[in-house]
Order: sequence, then C-alpha cells, then structure tokens
Amino acid sequence: KLTFVYLEMPKFSKPEEELETMFDKWLFVLRNLSSLLERPRALQERVFNHLFEAAEIAKFSRKELSEYWESLKNFRDWYSVMKTQLKKGREEGRKEGLEEGLEKGRKEGLEKGRREMQWMNACKMKEDGMSIEMTARYF
Repeated sequence: KLTFVYLEMPKFSKPEEELETMFDKWLFVLRNLSSLLERPRALQERVFNHLFEAAEIAKFSRKELSEYWESLKNFRDWYSVMKTQLKKGREEGRKEGLEEGLEKGRKEGLEKGRREMQWMNACKMKEDGMSIEMTARYF
C-alpha cells in the first residue's frame, strides 16, 4: 500500500529555538537553506555535514567549481598513489620479515638439533660406561 505525505513548507514556521525532533530540523533546513548565512547551532549533528558541504559547493562560481574539481581530482590521484605505495611497502616488509624469520628459525633449529645430538651422544657414552669427566672432554 502506498501512502503519500504532503508537506506544505510555507506553513512550517518554527524558529530554530523550537526545533525538537530530527524531522523538525530537516524541515527547518529545507525551508531556510537559501537564507542561512551560517550553520545554526541546532543543526550540528553529523547527519547535516554532507548537506552543508554540498550547499557550499553549490554556490561556487564556474571558476571556483572548476578549481574545486581539479583539486579533488589531484587529491584522489595523490591518495591512490600513496595507498598503492603503502600496500607495496607492506608486502615488501612482510616478505623481508618472512625471509629473516625463516633464516633465524633455521639457525635456531640447527643449534637445537646439534645440542640434542650432543645430549643423546653423552647419554649413550654414559650408558656405555664412560666417566662423566671423559664424556665432558668430547663436548
């Protein structure tokens, strides 16, 4: 079922001080946007940020609008380049870190394996009756 709600904007006459609900605030903005010189205190919610930014851009001259779009394009290009470089840097960093980690792990594994082998040999020497002093001379 479709319902239509009609608003008669000329009949909305609440002043800024009487705005209570978000609906009141939106009606106030729509009714008075063309005459507002600055953003009213009652309309400081984040939901109105984009509206007021768009209203500022809408009143630019042709030259200002052209400069704005050129600046926005430059910013987006720069942002894209920086984001790509950051991603590449992170990938290179991860790759280097992985290589260093693997190398360190290999060295530690070899050292641990060597110590375990020495321990096993020392245990076998002890089992074979060799004295602790004689076993210690081999290590």
